[in-house]
Parts: sequence; C-alpha cells; structure tokens
Amino acid sequence: MPVFICLSLIISILVQSQNPQLNLLVEPFVVYAGTTGAVAAILLLLLKKMPEIFCFDLFASCTLLTWFAYWKPDFKDDSPVFFFFPLYFALMTAFVALAFISQRDSIDSASLQQMQRLAQKQRLKPWLVMSAVLVSIVFEEHYLMFPTLMTLLILRFALASCLQPAKLEKK
Repeated sequence: MPVFICLSLIISILVQSQNPQLNLLVEPFVVYAGTTGAVAAILLLLLKKMPEIFCFDLFASCTLLTWFAYWKPDFKDDSPVFFFFPLYFALMTAFVALAFISQRDSIDSASLQQMQRLAQKQRLKPWLVMSAVLVSIVFEEHYLMFPTLMTLLILRFALASCLQPAKLEKK
C-alpha cells in the first residue's frame, strides 16, 4: 500500500508543522470524495474488477482522508491524534510489508494452507473489514475504534498479499 503509506506520512508532517494546507483537507468535499472512493474500492473488490491489493490501497487512502476531514473540525488544533494515528498507520503498514509480505516466498505449505483457511472465513472477508472501518469513522466518541479496525485491515492486507502468489500458482 505505497499510496497509503505516503499519504499517512504527508498528513503527519502537515499536522506536525501546522501547515496552512491542512485547511484544504477538512473541506466537506474531502469527506464526500473519500467516502465515495472507499465505497468504490469495496465495490471493485466485490466485483473483482481490480486486483485485491489495489483495492486495499485505494480504500485505505480514501478512508484516511475521510477520517481526517470528518474528525479534524471536532478536535482541538493541537490534538496529537492527527499526528500519531497516520504515523502509526504508515509504520504499521511498512512493518507488515517488510516482515511478512517480503517473506511470503519462505512460507511452508502447512502455514499456507492455514492462511488460506483463515482467509476464507466469513468473518474476515476483506469487504466486511473494509465496511467496519468505514462505519467506525462515525463513532468519534470511540476514538480507538478506527485505528484498531485499520490495524485489522492492514493485517488482512498482509494475509491477502501473502496468499497472492499461491493464487497464481493454482491457476
């Protein structure tokens, strides 16, 4: 998810430096555009019109923009949540990519079968996790729900990325 990582780091830097460009990210248009992009990513995933990995990146990036634009007006300007959450997302995604996805060639067949069974479970379907993340944006009073579900989404992305070569080998 390179776009998501870059966008997360850009938002963290802009928030930390109190950049006036942040005012553009809190416009109502960003909420609508981000939500539309996130819903489009879910639909593209369900209809299998785009690669699953691309849908994860599009969804996470659009959701991050929606979250920022929706939450920022209701919090203080110096609230650390807008610096630390995007930074956490970028570091978590980079860690998952380096620690798990880059090592996918060394996964043994037993582990691969367990991962495939886990990916097929109904409660861990990507579109279901994405929907939960999108709905969690509305619950501002439960401010840890969004980063927790985003972490689950990042882990689900890692699972999908690790299984990607296995899907290609079966065909």
